[in-house]
Amino acid sequence: MRRLILIVVVLALSSAVGGCGFKLRGAYTLPFDTLYIAFPNNTPLYAVLKRNIEASSQTRVVADKKGAEAAFTVVADVPQKIILSLDTAGNVAEYQLVRSFSFRVVDGAERELIPTSTIAIHRDITFNNAQVLSKESEEALLWRDIENDLVQQVLRRLAAAKVKLAADQ
Repeated sequence: MRRLILIVVVLALSSAVGGCGFKLRGAYTLPFDTLYIAFPNNTPLYAVLKRNIEASSQTRVVADKKGAEAAFTVVADVPQKIILSLDTAGNVAEYQLVRSFSFRVVDGAERELIPTSTIAIHRDITFNNAQVLSKESEEALLWRDIENDLVQQVLRRLAAAKVKLAADQ
């Protein structure tokens, strides 16, 4: 009897989740087979972006712009740590971590596939002088979370790019 109830509950939950439109994030379909990333390849963002593009799509990141169907150019990448509030003694009580990232994508003929777009990601973090080491670790974790969120948003925008066919030119 208990097993039957468990099966009914699992089936009810799975149909409820499926009915609301939930689905796991699958592979992206990017509209180009090769992509050149005009960003220093020794940065953590380049590595994460390249790994995610190649792991979640058929697109390959190439080292030469001439051999790429599209070029991803980083226009600006600005991380900021902004003071949000102070306590009664004038010490910082809360920060906001902000990363503003602008990019554009052009094809081999320098036609814009994605015009300059900006992604701004914000995270708030409390601060306590008595817990400096743990708050530094939390901040580093939040910066990694911001970077992962940024890469996922970039991938969604790349997947939405519209490549004009040669006949449309």
